[in-house]
Amino acid sequence: MSENQPKCILLVEDDLFIKELYQRQLTKAGFEVDTAEDGPAGLVKATQKQWSLILLDIMLPEVNGLDLLRTLKTKPETQKIPVILLTNLGQDSLIKEAFDIGAEAYLIKSAYTPKQIVEEVKEFFNKKQDGD
Repeated sequence: MSENQPKCILLVEDDLFIKELYQRQLTKAGFEVDTAEDGPAGLVKATQKQWSLILLDIMLPEVNGLDLLRTLKTKPETQKIPVILLTNLGQDSLIKEAFDIGAEAYLIKSAYTPKQIVEEVKEFFNKKQDGD
């Protein structure tokens, strides 16, 4: 992916207010953002494009975020897409499970402002770039 090409982020979030808020903030920061409102839609969209990152909520209708993450990490076409969980669930067991499945990071929504979430995403890409 070239430096000038916008990084494409898929945001899987069922809360309309939060989804629009994060989408607006990430877009303002120069990212190309698409959204999905539940697990099945997230899975379909994940396979339709070369995503730079998926931001994934855990509490989703139909298929929860951990199950979606598990599926993404087992499919050849999506297993290399980095996933950051963005949720209000902070139980240690969930966090451990998320990392065991293959999450890159785990952010508790209530602990971050939308602006801080954008900064975390930028930081993720900076670290990733340094590691390439």
